[in-house]
Amino acid sequence: MSTSVGLHEDPSKLSQEVTDRHRALASLGEELEAVDWYDQRVQVTKDAELKAILGHNRDEEKEHAAMVTEWLRRNDAKWNEHLREYLFSTGSIVGREKAATGSGGDSAAGGTASSDGSLGIGSLKKDKA
Repeated sequence: MSTSVGLHEDPSKLSQEVTDRHRALASLGEELEAVDWYDQRVQVTKDAELKAILGHNRDEEKEHAAMVTEWLRRNDAKWNEHLREYLFSTGSIVGREKAATGSGGDSAAGGTASSDGSLGIGSLKKDKA
């Protein structure tokens, strides 16, 4: 996974907070990747005992991912804001985002398309009239 390869910027120019957040995000990615791998192994394993062990291991990775997510929530105001908005909510997640932001975004892409169907990039260009 590329997030665990290293920092993209010169470490001497990054704050401790950014470096620690990178560590947490890299760890979260690794935990989620492990969940996916265990899920696949559990599904194809024929041996019942091995299936149970691998399922247990997968669920431990989910616990680790939840712990790192909680650390991110406690240490990053935007993570806190977004997690509080979406976790344990009911109804449409995309609908909740639209209500929270007042956006009429493109629900398929999760973006914020303009009413004309564009991504709004044209509005960044200077008029050439």
